[in-house]
Amino acid sequence: MLSNFENEILLAARLLLGGAFVFAGLRNIQNAGFLTQMMTARGVPQARLMLWLGIVLQIVSGALVISGVWTAAAALCLVLFLVIATPMFHNFWDHQGPEGASRINGFVGNVALTGGFLALMGQAL
Repeated sequence: MLSNFENEILLAARLLLGGAFVFAGLRNIQNAGFLTQMMTARGVPQARLMLWLGIVLQIVSGALVISGVWTAAAALCLVLFLVIATPMFHNFWDHQGPEGASRINGFVGNVALTGGFLALMGQAL
């Protein structure tokens, strides 16, 4: 019976969703220079500061989701992050061809992640 595995399924979901953001945050540290330039070019005020706030949010909130501590609050932080970052970095409507296809894939992936975090929030509340 599936309900016998509820805790294991939730742990797997938390590991996958939270782990993706810990990984992304660490990867963004490696690409901080490029990302700061991109954000500056797109008119983000205080781009370097905003990038580092986003990186900290990704890593800390991802780790909280994995650990199951403050899951709903951490998931909400990541939903808000996705709502802000997705149109900034996956603006497929401004691109055509392979670049547009790549950006729409990222956009749709982030929409799916948002749904996953909303489901975790609903379970945690």
